[in-house]
Amino acid sequence: MELLFARNELNDKPKKVQLEKIKEDLAKVKDKIFYFDRDNSHKDMMALVDSLEEEGYNVYFREIKYGLADEEYMYEVHAL
Repeated sequence: MELLFARNELNDKPKKVQLEKIKEDLAKVKDKIFYFDRDNSHKDMMALVDSLEEEGYNVYFREIKYGLADEEYMYEVHAL
């Protein structure tokens, strides 16, 4: 599965990341917060959460609004 990290600037394109890379990062650190772009589908985000929970992580997922417009949000995934 391929996901998009959150943009650093509004005009930037989001960077792509594979699910396996996320799991490798967590194997090294054990506790990490990831921010994902709004262009990811909610279905893909739930698949990420399910996949990490199957690996034994406790996962906290939420949408973060950073502006007043409907499209001004990102996803936060905190894996412990």
